[in-house]
Amino acid sequence: MPPGSAKSTYGSVLFPPWFMAHDAGLSVLAASHSEELADRWGRRCRNLIEEHSAVLGIDVSQTNRAAGRWQLAGGQFQGEYMAAGVGSAIAGFRGDLGLIDDPVRGREEVLQEGGRERVWQWYLWDYIPRLKPNARQVIIMTRWAVDDLAGRILEAERDEWRVLSLPMVAEERDDPLGREIGDRLWPEWFTEAMVRQAMEDPAKWLSLYQQRPTDEQGTFWKRHWFNPVPRDRLPPMNTLRVYGGSDYAVKAQATNDYTCHAVVALDPSDRPWLLDLWRQRTTSDVWVGAWCDLVKLWRPLTWAEEHGQIEAGVGPWLERESLQRKAFTERIQYPTRGDKGVRAQSMRGIVATHGLWYAADAPWRQELEAELVAFPSGRHDDQHDALGLVGQLLDNAIRGQAPKEEKPKPKAGYRQMGLRTGPSIHTL
Repeated sequence: MPPGSAKSTYGSVLFPPWFMAHDAGLSVLAASHSEELADRWGRRCRNLIEEHSAVLGIDVSQTNRAAGRWQLAGGQFQGEYMAAGVGSAIAGFRGDLGLIDDPVRGREEVLQEGGRERVWQWYLWDYIPRLKPNARQVIIMTRWAVDDLAGRILEAERDEWRVLSLPMVAEERDDPLGREIGDRLWPEWFTEAMVRQAMEDPAKWLSLYQQRPTDEQGTFWKRHWFNPVPRDRLPPMNTLRVYGGSDYAVKAQATNDYTCHAVVALDPSDRPWLLDLWRQRTTSDVWVGAWCDLVKLWRPLTWAEEHGQIEAGVGPWLERESLQRKAFTERIQYPTRGDKGVRAQSMRGIVATHGLWYAADAPWRQELEAELVAFPSGRHDDQHDALGLVGQLLDNAIRGQAPKEEKPKPKAGYRQMGLRTGPSIHTL
């Protein structure tokens, strides 16, 4: 869950008393990134049980009630609670429930050399040995990196865990809370302004808020290849050669799939400029209309699309609409061969050499950068696919051309008078 979404209140304060109330003989080992924070959760659990002991049917022993380690009243074999900081030694305790809440302090600890490894080694060598056979485990955290504690556990034993991921903004129709795509997790708290601010850093947005951590510098697409520039630095249109590519969602109804149209131009130095990007989850009639609008606006030389998508019934409709609206351009279909990375190698090579240039204030910039940096582990790849199709066009593209300098007009003289000039001048 994202930062500030009350996950600690639910997982570290309300859950342990509920768990122990079901069986007063069960013990809880609760850990957090520091002993101070772990003790804080332990104190709140203890106070909650004491306040509601009549309802829960359990109470805290008055002789063993320290914030970080307390026992239920009723004798030697009653359940216990122990709080521990990640990295600290845990001795003399055995837990029926292991509960880890936010194992790292923050980004600096995650990114520093050995930080993630330190947490992993503590988990393996100090924490796990203190759990009883068949103990339950619960880990509550915000994702920071691909190989953070949750990532390493899932890589090692994915089938043994149930993952409940609640992103700030719902991305799929099978959202665990039944949200519609685009709905915020806690609208009264996570305002639209907060979402916009969080999205300014794509890597941070994907990791902390959407629970899909990526390599911050990218794997297939490198972040340092991106070159957003002020709009007044965009090259003149008469120096560019414009091309387009589309990744179509061909089903009749709007689905989880996006349709993406990309307009890319080459300048005289072979630098690719992403001039426009249209991306929506919508029905075919809407994106066909958007395609026609882009063709009429940018006048591309050629447009790339997948052969299989056109065969799925879109081709005739697209042709009719383009004729009716006079949106004319050459369209080339490419077969779907190899994986998505292979099909985008041409574009990747161009971008690696010359960078990818676009306006810094483009409304699609954040989603574009987030998707490309996350590829191939991200949820969506439609923008990647559209760029990959354009790249196949650019293998045989005409580069941009600087405008020709106008030659100064000659002064009035013999030529303007109809006289022949040359080595010798003949007079009338």
